[in-house]
Amino acid sequence: MAVPAAVELVDLALKATAAYGRPDLGSRLEHTRKRLIDPDVRVLIVGEFKQGKSQLVNALVNAPVCPVDDDISTAVPTVVKHAETAVAWVVREPEGEGTPQRTEVPVGKLAEHVSEGGNPGNRSRLSYAEVGLPRKLLAGGLVLVDTPGVGGLASAHGAATMSALPSADAVLLVSDAAQEYTGPELEFLRSAMALCPNVACVLTKTDLYPHWRRIRELNEGHLRTAGIEADILPISSALRLHAAKTQDKELMEESGFTELIQFLLRRVVARADDLDRRSTSQDVLAVADQLNTEFKSELAAQENPERAAALVSELQRAKARADELKQRTSRWQITLNDGVADLQSDIDYDLRDRLRATGREAEELIDAADPADIWEQFSEWLHQQVAAAASANFVWAAERARFLAGQVAEHFAEGADIPLPDLRFDQSQSIAGKVEALAKPEVEKFGVGQKLFTGMRGGYGGMLMIGMATTVAGLGLLNPVSLGAGLLFGGKTVRDERKRLLAKRKSDAKQAVRRHIDEVTFQVGKGSRDMLRRTQRSLRDHFSSLADEVSTSLAQSVMAAQNAVKTDTSQRERRIRDLKAEIARLDAMAERARKLAAGVKPQAAVPVGKAS
Repeated sequence: MAVPAAVELVDLALKATAAYGRPDLGSRLEHTRKRLIDPDVRVLIVGEFKQGKSQLVNALVNAPVCPVDDDISTAVPTVVKHAETAVAWVVREPEGEGTPQRTEVPVGKLAEHVSEGGNPGNRSRLSYAEVGLPRKLLAGGLVLVDTPGVGGLASAHGAATMSALPSADAVLLVSDAAQEYTGPELEFLRSAMALCPNVACVLTKTDLYPHWRRIRELNEGHLRTAGIEADILPISSALRLHAAKTQDKELMEESGFTELIQFLLRRVVARADDLDRRSTSQDVLAVADQLNTEFKSELAAQENPERAAALVSELQRAKARADELKQRTSRWQITLNDGVADLQSDIDYDLRDRLRATGREAEELIDAADPADIWEQFSEWLHQQVAAAASANFVWAAERARFLAGQVAEHFAEGADIPLPDLRFDQSQSIAGKVEALAKPEVEKFGVGQKLFTGMRGGYGGMLMIGMATTVAGLGLLNPVSLGAGLLFGGKTVRDERKRLLAKRKSDAKQAVRRHIDEVTFQVGKGSRDMLRRTQRSLRDHFSSLADEVSTSLAQSVMAAQNAVKTDTSQRERRIRDLKAEIARLDAMAERARKLAAGVKPQAAVPVGKAS
């Protein structure tokens, strides 16, 4: 439970909604409380192949939960979170429509499911693995996500992982001290900064590379040149594990993990706590305002009976505006539906346009050279281009979705005379689907034996044809002319076969590129569409429930103001005192909410009860 004061305040507000007969407001607070008592703070561990991501996770939790070996790479994302006892599950994708299947597995055998060696190509169709550990570091809600290293950041799978960034509270880019940052790493950092609030760089394996300080200086220069503001934290996972085993504090400091853990606790978990405080404060303030509406309206009517009729008319007009907000024809509803539809079309077109341009350039490169000679460099170039296109598309989609959310909020505010809380979207726990690497086409061998056989076949036909023609001139079947023709025809047959095989290699390479781009379009496009659908549902549910709350509050305010006129003089003074007391209680609750957001210790609880 990250913020006990916030939970206490929500419980008080829930008692108030129950006492005042507003279960509709209570449902919002129940959702707030559920979020508070399960405060997952997701940290994505990303990086190129074999940079020490899994070992970093193991060192943080002081347990071998992620497989580590020179010839083993992570093939399935691994989620590490707090649990009372050590436990592990694998989550399998459903065959068709349905919910993912969770299967418990022994922690010691997790590598058989999440590594490339035990589960090559993810043939088990696992979405991700989940590990629970009784660790103090994780007790505050910290969740570590070890992303696959297969393919690296400059792969389509790395680009598809971008869809998980908006749901992350922090991203750690892991790169070892063997070399300075590469282009794909800097590009990933630039994209991550646009999607995630906290991004840090971890420089691993400082125990293996004495020149790591020089590498850090070079990396800091690259970050400044790229305009990226991110801390670089040098660490040694091996030293951390040894220090934890021997309880050596000096070695722990030397490992660099003290600074990394402080970053996670103070910059990530603490910031999430601050967000919980602010969001809880906003929710409680909104509830207090809704509850106060009825009492303040009745109080105004009780204190000024002669203005009751005008007050009722004003409240009825406000209720009519609130009721309009619930209609599908309301401006915010139209803006949301049309905006999401337009955005889906624009994002899909943008992705296809970027990838088609990459595909055309790839085919030009294939036409200009033999794919068998350039395939390694070509596949690396294509992965980088596809990753850059997919990342740019997803960043643009996220930015457009945020802009649309702002537009919808503005249009909703035009019809509601209440302050709007900051919008929050439910974080998706899904991990991006894997995009297979570019498949290398099979190269048909054309060695010396095949060339000799092909040449003899063509030469025999040519020698036979010319030899028969020269027999008319009285020459034998085998003569200098027919033998020369056989050599010419044999050479031409070999050259034609070589051209045919080259054309086939180019055709197969182009087909492989098209299949790969089609797979990227499917996986990355799905991630963008899912994000937009979540945005649409969140906005729709958020503002629909808010419109219902406002309408209910105003309806009760109208009834209270109308009933106030019927109150006789003897009862009016007592009722005014009761109303002021209830308003004071709600104001005290609202003050606690404001102090919670400001980080000030809340005052003692004020009992809240129904006015008599």
